[in-house]
Parts: sequence; structure tokens; C-alpha cells
Amino acid sequence: MDRTAILPLAPLVVLAGVLAAGCSNHVAQAAGNVAPADLNTAAPFATPPVLAGTADIATLAGKVKSAVVNITTTHEMHRTRFSGTPDGFPFNFFGQRGQGGNGGGDDGDQVMKQQALGSGFLIDKQGHVVTNAHVIDDADQVKVKLSDEREYTAKVVGKDTRMDLALLQLDNAKDLPDPVSLGSSDALRLGEYVVAIGNPFGLGGTVTMGIVSAKGRTIGATAYDDFIQTDASINPGNSGGPLFNLRGQVVGINTAINPNGKGIGFAIPVDELKDVLPQLLVTGHVARGRLGVLIQPVDAPLAKALGLDRPRGALIGEVESEGPGAKAGLQAGDVIVAVDDVAVAHSQDLPRIVARHTPGTRVSVKVLRSGHEQTVNVTLDALKDEKAKADNEGGFEGSGPDAPGSHRLGVQVSDAPNGGVVVQRVANDSPADGELKPGDVILEVNHSPIAHAADLAAKVTATHKGEPVLLKVRRDDRVRFVAIELD
Repeated sequence: MDRTAILPLAPLVVLAGVLAAGCSNHVAQAAGNVAPADLNTAAPFATPPVLAGTADIATLAGKVKSAVVNITTTHEMHRTRFSGTPDGFPFNFFGQRGQGGNGGGDDGDQVMKQQALGSGFLIDKQGHVVTNAHVIDDADQVKVKLSDEREYTAKVVGKDTRMDLALLQLDNAKDLPDPVSLGSSDALRLGEYVVAIGNPFGLGGTVTMGIVSAKGRTIGATAYDDFIQTDASINPGNSGGPLFNLRGQVVGINTAINPNGKGIGFAIPVDELKDVLPQLLVTGHVARGRLGVLIQPVDAPLAKALGLDRPRGALIGEVESEGPGAKAGLQAGDVIVAVDDVAVAHSQDLPRIVARHTPGTRVSVKVLRSGHEQTVNVTLDALKDEKAKADNEGGFEGSGPDAPGSHRLGVQVSDAPNGGVVVQRVANDSPADGELKPGDVILEVNHSPIAHAADLAAKVTATHKGEPVLLKVRRDDRVRFVAIELD
């Protein structure tokens, strides 16, 4: 799936007149065309088979609906109003009427208000509400409306942008309805029925039903993607709303959709919310541990080159100097297969597993190094926000004849100023085509460092036909491993 097609459920931006009055006429006409006998005919898929100890959908919705809330945020935008701008243009991009100015005549700042809608759910009687972080981003004011039409101002008491979760606190809330019960997303089964309740397009209290289509989806929406995929209908405005199992427990937080598909929605597993909720309540933010390594997936050619029985784990491409991994002895080329006995099946699993631990935690990291299993104990450091690197590597210069070994790869190379060789050209349909590109710096061949083009030639020539050659390559500011099978 093209990750560019996956979009977070942006909070619905309020548009003036988006629901035309004619809609009610169409609904009335449609209702009038239904014969009385039809109203008593059971739809074959209206209510799924009831699990032992669970309610039907109508009873479930009636039980939990009062804990689901509508969220409206207001964001003030200041736009400079220049001389000559006609006062007859009163609307901003979102159909909301611009308000006021700075009293400076035709010049000055124009204050315009943008409103957006989302969903959320009560988690306790103290008025704490969970929603998505993107629902309340840049909000100057947050309003929460309950199912009984009571409305409260809310403040943001905690936010986890990496997980796209936020925690709100209702101001002066009393006699609140019963909160939701948090279930287990890990216990969810594929094909299990789920129910979404939220505020799509401002239609509060909308109930839809579907199944769990998949688990563990990575769509590039958050730093720790592990989404539940569902075909329960979710739309803009559902962001932050709950996904229930048939026991009436929250198992997910609706977050994203595929706008090019139909019935493809994604929810953050509730287990991830439960991991961070204590920190959001106490500190307002989440502290996560880190290993200090850059990793990459292990595909079939890499697994063969590394001596693995199958593609698994996370391959370390680079170890941060003086980071926790380096201090503990982790090395580039190590394949991490488990952390504290939790298996790392895919590379994207590792950040999630490590992030569950707080800084200062000592974890046991199981790695495969040169075909042998080893255990390295690492004391995690605090996860830092990504920063743009100050130095930008320029192009490499070099000269000299083509090395014979480079022809087996299908590349033209030259010596790099600081060691290794620079790829100058990649031949079409060669073994390296699609794996290497001009500007790549080859640092190692089969775990052996190379300093010159002649080193590359010797090591590639020594590799038998049909065997993969394992290259350590620097591209821009990242280091990765590439396995190439020679013709």
C-alpha cells in the first residue's frame, strides 16, 4: 500500500452550509417510501451473532454511547490586511467569518477563527478525555460536548505526538456519565466484530459496525505504527473516537483512513494508550527509552548473506557514537532478534518494544553476530527529538581506473577521500541496479572494511557466483547494508 495514500483523520473543518436543508427532505421521502412490512424484516447482516456474555449492537451502543464526546477546537489565525483590501471579503479559507482587526483602518491584522471537529471518550469520573493529538493541535480553545448536550471547556493536560494521543481535562465537570472500560487490543482476533462511535462530519453519536480486518499495520502515520485495520465506517470527525469490542470495551482509538479505498480505516491499539496514560496523567508527556542505533529491515537476500534461517529481526546499520548501544557493545551488522525475551519479528517492531521502557531501564538485547547468538545488556537513554544535522556532506571527488571487481557488481567506482569507494555510475540491469546509486559510499564488503577501489575488486572477485555479497553503504547521512547476488 502506497503510504502517501494513508492520511490521518484530520479533524473535520466546519464549512458554512455544508449540510443543506434539502437533505432532510430526501430523508423524509426515503422514509415515506418504506412499507410497514419492510420495517419488520430482519436484515441478514444487521446484527452479528452474539458472543456468549455479550450484548447485541443496539444494547451495546446504548450502554457506552454516553461516554463518547464531541470535540470542537478553535484556532485563531492572524492575517495582515493591506491597504486596498475590500471590506466586502468577510470569509477566510474555511468559511468562517473573519473577526475584527487592530483598529488601524484599512491596515493591520485581521483575526480569523478556524473551527475543527473530532471525537473522544471519557476514561474516568474526574473528567479526563482521550482523543488524538492531531485533533487539538494548535487549538486556542477546546470545547467538549457530552451526549446529553452539556458542553465544557477543556484544557490539554497531556500530549504524545509520536503516538498521536492527547489527554484533556474538563473544567468544573460534575455528574459525568460512566466512563469507558479499556479492553485489550492484543486479545483481538482477525474477523472479530467491532463498533465505532464518534462525530463524523459533525454528526455526533454516529454508530457503525465492522470487523477487525488486520492487526499490526504500518502506514507511516506515527512513529510507532501498529494499527488495527477495520472496515467499520470511520470518516473525518471520527478522529480520537473509540473502537469497541462486543463486550463494550475500548480496543482502539480511530485515527486514520485510506481516502482512495472503501472500508479501510485504522485505529491505535488501546494497549498503547494504556502504556502511556500514567505518564500523561502525571507529567503531561511521555519519556521513552532508546538504544541509539539506526536499523533497517532484513529481506531475503540480506538474511542469506547474514546466515539467517529466514528474514527476521532488525539489522543495525549504524551505532550512535557514545550512545547507549555503543557503550554496551552493540555493533553495526548485528541483527537484533529479541529484547527482554520479546521477539523482534520485523524491524518496525524494535522501536515499539524499546519505547515501552523508560529511560534508565536495563534491557537484555539478543543479537546475531557473524552467525552466533549473543546477549548484550543495554541501559536505555532518553529518546530525543530528531534534529537536523548541521553538517551536510558534499559530493565526493576521486579519480582512477575502474576496478575489475566493480564490473561484477555493475558499478563504476573511485576512491573516496575518507576511505571506502564512491559509486560513480550503475549499469542498467546489472546486479547493483536498484540497490546502489551514484554517490553511495561503499564502506565494507562482507564485514571487511575497504579503503580503495582495489579492495572492493579483490573482495567481490573472491565471492562465488550465486552467493550474495554484503555491502555496508553510506547514503547521504545514513548507513545501511545491501545484499547483492552476483551473476
